[in-house]
Amino acid sequence: MPTVDVYNIEGEQVGELELSAEIFDTRVNDSLLFEVSQMLLAARRRGTASTKTRGEIRGGGKKPWKQKGTGRARAGSTRSPIWVGGGTVFGPKPRNYRYLMPKKMRRAALRSALTTKFASNNLMVLDELNISEPKTKEIVKMLNNLHVSGSVLLVTGKSDLNILKSGRNIPGVTTAVANQINVLEILNHGTLILTREAVARIEEVFSHEKSA
Repeated sequence: MPTVDVYNIEGEQVGELELSAEIFDTRVNDSLLFEVSQMLLAARRRGTASTKTRGEIRGGGKKPWKQKGTGRARAGSTRSPIWVGGGTVFGPKPRNYRYLMPKKMRRAALRSALTTKFASNNLMVLDELNISEPKTKEIVKMLNNLHVSGSVLLVTGKSDLNILKSGRNIPGVTTAVANQINVLEILNHGTLILTREAVARIEEVFSHEKSA
């Protein structure tokens, strides 16, 4: 059973926590991590790129010159794709790039991402994190006490507006809720910090799906 040290916000070790081996110490599937990451990136694409076909460009209704006798190639419109200022052939049009992979594959990729953080010693667990009012300096102080720098994904067990507001102004720090984290967020941050409640929530979600 994998074990991780538990710290308080002062940076002091206050105990240890056993993690589920099926979630935090499983086989890492790199190809699946890539596929799910691509799916998540595709969902972020706005898909607003658009070009005009010859029928959408204003003008070009008059034939440039007569069909025969000029010695030039036949032309019916100045908006033909071969003309400067003409339409575009097979150009991009607004579309939705979003697609969805099977839930089992997404969950397997999430387990691989969590295992990667644990195996590389970039996973930390907080005993608890309570902030009475939004204060950025409280999160900064906690990170300094934990000797954590660089990009950080801070995950809580439930939504907390004070923590969200306290962390959103810190460069490289992202706050999230346990049941909403995804592979891309985990892999894009150097350190993953989970509260004890967040760990319990993650394990609860996986165990519920396993029994379903």
